[in-house]
Parts: sequence; structure tokens; C-alpha cells
Amino acid sequence: MEEQIASVVVLGVISWTTAFLFIRKMLPKRSFDFCNRLVSTVHATVAVTLASLSVQDWNCPVCPLASTSSPRQMKALSLSLSYLIYDLVCCLFDEKFNPDNFFHHLVSIVGIGAGLSYQKCGSEMVAALWITELSSPFLHIRELLKELGYRDTDLNLAADVIIFTVARMVGGPYLTYVTLSANNPFIIKAMAVGLQLVSAFWFYKIARMVKYKLTKRTTTAAASSKQVDPPTHKTRSN
Repeated sequence: MEEQIASVVVLGVISWTTAFLFIRKMLPKRSFDFCNRLVSTVHATVAVTLASLSVQDWNCPVCPLASTSSPRQMKALSLSLSYLIYDLVCCLFDEKFNPDNFFHHLVSIVGIGAGLSYQKCGSEMVAALWITELSSPFLHIRELLKELGYRDTDLNLAADVIIFTVARMVGGPYLTYVTLSANNPFIIKAMAVGLQLVSAFWFYKIARMVKYKLTKRTTTAAASSKQVDPPTHKTRSN
């Protein structure tokens, strides 16, 4: 099983890198980040699909807790591990280094690597994968829209609001609690807390951004209203 996992990870890193280079070739006018986010969106779709297929009981998606990982769960986690390794390297080559994203990937790699090494916590880790990658496309769409010229549109604002509000700030804390309550290895519990702290920090940044956008819209609307409706002057009769 260990050799199969290693093969999936190595082949996955090669595949994600090839996909990125192909997209860069097809879209030479787009930025490095734009092309990388397209690859990330593909991974999110594949990861959610594999995670869904590996759930053993949809009546309790995180059950059985602290159990031996199934072959499907191991394959789903291995594929995502390969993507995280690829994307971690991409973070180093991007024009603008993002420490938040780098730390998130590093924590995820250590956590998934530990889970694969112990061959335990498959249910919890697949559930975490499902939650995070289900919200990831909204995060990427938000940035893709900026480069396509839709920075301050309603669609962009909707993407900002949806990203973490439901997925990572509702499902995430519950999953962290479940992981901490179960008889999981310490490193798995530590990684669960670390990922939730990163999600909370990102949510704080997005909440500030949404507040700024709403304030900016209100101010702009008020200024436009004053320009459209000039003040009327009373005329004095002799």
C-alpha cells in the first residue's frame, strides 16, 4: 500500500505540473496566478468527487471516527497531497509570495502525510478535504474575476461572502471538534487546529474586505445621487 501511495503522489505532482505548463502555453497573456488557479479549480473538482465516493456512510460522513483508512480514502488523500506539494512549490515561484497560503499548504501536507503514514483518521481527513475543496472554487473564482475585469461586481461580492461563511466557518469548527474528541494521534489533532486557525484568519480578512466594499458602494451611491440631483434654488420675485 505504501508503494501505491508513493506512486500516486509522484504521478500526481507530475500531472499537476504538466497541466499548469499546458495552461500557461494556451493562455500566454494570463498571469502565473491565473493559470495556477485554473489548475487548483480542477483539483478541487476532482478532490470533492473522490472524497464523496470514499465516504462510507452518508448518514454519518465522519464515521467511523479514528478508524483505519479505507483504500479509497487513501487514494483520495494521496492525490490531494500531490496537488499540495505542487502548489507549495508554485507559491515560491509566484511574483507575490503569500505566507498565509504557504503555511496552510505546509500544515495540510504534514497532516495528510501523517494520516497516510498512520493509515488512520481517513473519515475525518476526507471530510476535511470535502469541506475545504468544496469552498475552494469560490476562492479561486474571486481572484479570477479580478483579472477578467470584474473586481467590484455583485458576482465578485457574492463569491467573497460564500467562500468561508458556510463551508469553513460552520462545517470546519464542527469537524475540528470531532477530530479533537476522537482517539486520534496528537499530530492529527494539532494539524486540525492549525487548519481551522488559518481558515479563521482568512475569514477575518474576507470579512474586512466585504465591509470595505459595502462601505465603498454606499459612499459611491451617495455621491452619485448628489451629482444626479443638483440642489434647487428659489427665485425671489420683485
